[in-house]
Amino acid sequence: MPVSIGEFESGDLPQGPSVPEAVVTYLYGQRDKAFTRAEIAAAIDADPNTVGTALSRLKERNLVRHKGEYWALTEDEDRVAAAYDLRTASARLDEDDGGIDPEKWDAAAPDAPHPSEDS
Repeated sequence: MPVSIGEFESGDLPQGPSVPEAVVTYLYGQRDKAFTRAEIAAAIDADPNTVGTALSRLKERNLVRHKGEYWALTEDEDRVAAAYDLRTASARLDEDDGGIDPEKWDAAAPDAPHPSEDS
């Protein structure tokens, strides 16, 4: 969906679920069916190429299944729930503490490997 230049310039952009989240949510609501990439893209109002990338990544994480042109949610609904519970918890923690600053993380990391990594 297009945004005005004013919104673009100000950074006040609409917030919503990511394409992978929208895909999983849609497939979860229709878990007794399988859909083509184009059908999923139309249903969530997203670019088919973006949906294709999301589907491939979700498949790598065993969150969706793929046969021929069709995609469906994994049969392991506990896996889907666990993936999104982790995402929700991570987002909440980032909101609470501002997330991880990579430079501070690197500065605090020890120079020596963890004892469990010693051969």
